[in-house]
Amino acid sequence: MTLELDHVGIGEEPGAALPVVSAVAAPGRPGVVAVETEQSPVLASLVAGGRMRPETGRVLLDGQDDAAAIHQAFALVDTPGIAEPFPVMSVKEIVREELAFAGQRPSREHVDTVLESLGMAHYADTHVQRVPTGVRVRLLVELALLREGVTGLVITSPERHGGAVEDWFAVIRDVARRGITVVLVTSKAAAATVEHLLATVADQPPLPTGDADPAQPADPAQTGDPAQTEDPEDVARPDGGDPGLPSDTSTHSAPATLPTEATA
Repeated sequence: MTLELDHVGIGEEPGAALPVVSAVAAPGRPGVVAVETEQSPVLASLVAGGRMRPETGRVLLDGQDDAAAIHQAFALVDTPGIAEPFPVMSVKEIVREELAFAGQRPSREHVDTVLESLGMAHYADTHVQRVPTGVRVRLLVELALLREGVTGLVITSPERHGGAVEDWFAVIRDVARRGITVVLVTSKAAAATVEHLLATVADQPPLPTGDADPAQPADPAQTGDPAQTEDPEDVARPDGGDPGLPSDTSTHSAPATLPTEATA
């Protein structure tokens, strides 16, 4: 599945809300959209994810202009004001909400199982705003992939949470190797570093979609330091079907409020 942003933009220069950008993303080859200002990353993500029509240019999925298909296939991840967790939510609360959105039973046992599978059990009660950026990105990415039909991700501005670019890009690299199509919307400064890291995605053959790499040891940048815990809450989102996480499609109760596109 290939997603192409072909000279898309919103507004006119100088001062366009979204200056004209282009990018191509495919399985095993993340696409990078480098933009600045507070508003542009959100607009770029909405356009890339099929949620908004650009005023100029086209967004093509496998060569076709089909916004509905893009919307169905791509989940927005950590997009400010659209699909991001409340800063004071705990990690376990995020998992519970996202399991419900994914149509799975948000039971305590299932939440615990998901956190154990991700190596994040020690973060269960930690506020998402206090976990390392690599952990946050991995959590939200894996939960997004729980949603049925999601085979692509639009990840918005992970650099805004701090930390080394190499740490959170390791998550993008590993997901891309699993055959997921990833669009990264980031700052120009972070994009410059990412460009040098893209070659590492191809260091090994892409894995089949949804399959974790059994030979890949847990990355401390992704699982975090077990000693860094607190009484908090984090947020994640489920958007696709990734067999890498345990699933439970039993009947579930309605989820509580969460600032995610799933509520739109």
